Amino acid sequence: MDLTKLKDVLKKEPSYRFKQAEKLVFQDLIDNWSQAKTLPLELREELNKECPLKIDIQASVSKDEKSIKALVFLSDGLRVETVLMRHKDNRNTVCVSSQVGCPLGCSFCATGRIGFKRNLLVFEIIEQVLFFSRYLKSKGEKVTNVVFMGMGEPFLNYDNVLEAIKILNNKEGFGLGARHFSISTVGISEGIKRLSEEKIQINLAISLHAPKDDLRSSIMPVNKKYPISKVLEAVDGYVKETKRRVMFEYVMIKDVNDSDEEAGELVKLMKGSLYFVNLISYNPTGVFRPSSPDRIKRFKEILERKGISVTQRYRFGSELKAACGQLAGKSNG
Repeated sequence: MDLTKLKDVLKKEPSYRFKQAEKLVFQDLIDNWSQAKTLPLELREELNKECPLKIDIQASVSKDEKSIKALVFLSDGLRVETVLMRHKDNRNTVCVSSQVGCPLGCSFCATGRIGFKRNLLVFEIIEQVLFFSRYLKSKGEKVTNVVFMGMGEPFLNYDNVLEAIKILNNKEGFGLGARHFSISTVGISEGIKRLSEEKIQINLAISLHAPKDDLRSSIMPVNKKYPISKVLEAVDGYVKETKRRVMFEYVMIKDVNDSDEEAGELVKLMKGSLYFVNLISYNPTGVFRPSSPDRIKRFKEILERKGISVTQRYRFGSELKAACGQLAGKSNG
């Protein structure tokens, strides 16, 4: 899909044409301009040539149909993955990628091992959401949430990520409320500060995964530039400015970061009244092993006894290698 030339094609048309086109793409969810009967035939043909709506994707569906992984083929031959998670409460969450690969090299993440190729463009981000929106429309459903927790570090592609969110948030277009977007970052403090200054209420999540700098640096090299103290300072500034809760993601890895001692250290960090912890069972990528259910339960109990707000993420897509940390831009076939 390529909508970058849309304004150029329509600049000679009446001003209302652009709003018509936005509605067709983001509300009617057409996948070919020939379906746009409200537009003149000649214009439809030009739009199909200059701004095609086809999204080149290969999708895989889990056995329980609760998750769908889509491999997106980009125009330069590169590929990224995006995932739809269908929840019991009628929520449909799209996990979006923001980069091809990732430069951060976290040892527990498959994306980091493929290295960094490039940032995704605005419409390469948007098309991930539109693909699943078209799919859900056929079932009488809608995308309800978008999380930037796929391939890449969103704050290293800040401008394109925020522009994509603003387009998807536009009431005259896709119209998804700002509070239904979440951005997960390893703690890029400059990005956290910029987000705190945006006039849009997006949810923020921090990929923490360790309570002390030495351990965090060993599994997340980025901690050497953005140590825990620096991350928390930026988060506190964000909370002060926005009055919004912040989620701290903590992937549970057997014999690495899941001991009682580490739970106690995490308690010391989670002092903010608007902090809460999301425990994630590690999804195997060939390096580590996940903590046992009993160990996760014990870890959670330690946090809760100290008054820390804790949630536990339901595992989606592991059979498709579509779960947290498993996206690597590869086909299952």
